[in-house]
Amino acid sequence: MSEVRDLPEALAEPVARVRVGWMSLLFFANIALWLGVYAPIQVLLPKQAELLDAANKEAVFSLVTGIGAVVALIANPAVGLLSDRTCSARGRRHPWTAAGAAVAAAGLLVLAFAPNVAVMVLGWCLVQAGLNGMLAMLVSAIADRVPVPQRAQVGGLVGIAQMLGTVLGAVVVVVMLDLAGLPLGYAVCAAVVLAGAAAFVLRTPDARLPVAFRPSARTRDVLANLWISPRRHPDFAWAWGCHFMINLGNAFGTLYLLFFLKDAVHYEDPDTGLLIMMGLYGAALVVGALIAGHFSDKTGRRKPYVLAASAVMAVAALLLVVWQNWTAALAASPLLGVGFGAYMAVALAMLTQVLPTAQDRAKDLGVINIANSLPQVVAPMLTAPILAYLGGYPSLFAASALSTVIAAVLVTRVKGVS
Repeated sequence: MSEVRDLPEALAEPVARVRVGWMSLLFFANIALWLGVYAPIQVLLPKQAELLDAANKEAVFSLVTGIGAVVALIANPAVGLLSDRTCSARGRRHPWTAAGAAVAAAGLLVLAFAPNVAVMVLGWCLVQAGLNGMLAMLVSAIADRVPVPQRAQVGGLVGIAQMLGTVLGAVVVVVMLDLAGLPLGYAVCAAVVLAGAAAFVLRTPDARLPVAFRPSARTRDVLANLWISPRRHPDFAWAWGCHFMINLGNAFGTLYLLFFLKDAVHYEDPDTGLLIMMGLYGAALVVGALIAGHFSDKTGRRKPYVLAASAVMAVAALLLVVWQNWTAALAASPLLGVGFGAYMAVALAMLTQVLPTAQDRAKDLGVINIANSLPQVVAPMLTAPILAYLGGYPSLFAASALSTVIAAVLVTRVKGVS
């Protein structure tokens, strides 16, 4: 008991509820972050790839985003690990949040004036490194500052912020492209990222880690610390697997909707159809996140909500396995959204409760964030052979349903969270 009482604020389990002002700043920082990620992916990078090499635009886009995804997978746990060992007077997270935003903004400005594909790759790698470092810090803020009984509520807000950042990013850059082209679009993204990070860093507390409590910084110890043994920390491993499978199922269910509407549903205006589906998905995601977050915190339970969310997502996918028509698409979109929103609200609460040690919170959450990013790499690799050789879109949505069912099975193995 004396050890727990003697822990510094940076390592102690938070007990004071965070206020609306703190949650609002975290919310807007997350919107800025996800706008910085998705505005380029959805609009700017494809347009730039076409400008630089119209004949090979798909290959250029795949090359840039593929290399960037690898950088993202490395940056998230690496920056988390470094922050866990930071004893700055400004705290152990805020310096890295600010640095990540600055690196990302520099990368966006490099992209704004990239004369060739090589510079485009460099710029996007800087963006991915910076934003994933920032992401590791913003997720760590939940474990550092938010008490367990409030985490699903805050997790729901973070999930909503991701969705809003995605939608607002597309709207903002389309307007900027109409006004002044690619450079202004990238510059606005950079400004938004810097503003969101600055507001959070300058107006929220970040406890300093005393040097006496800093984990070992020896290279051998640091590298060994990157590995989290599933045998020693089974709850962490099962929760990571659940998170990966849910995100994989969501990726299977959403990444190829435009082609699904065009090639399987034969909808007359697939672009408009996609906007309608994503609008329904986004609105339902907000509802699912708010409701599940509220009741999960009220009851203190997480797993029943994960199981329910998995079931709803599986039903949404199975609708599209059985029927490939516009009516089924309209029904499946809000079901998938409410399920994924409910899961995202509860997931952050559950995942922060299975972290092995307080000293390595950011690094461990960086490892968890890999379960967010990796499905975006794995899903496209698996989708091509599924569509070509394994039954087309019914099989793709069956894979989505199967992924979410596996996630439900994995979460039942988590023993330390009810």
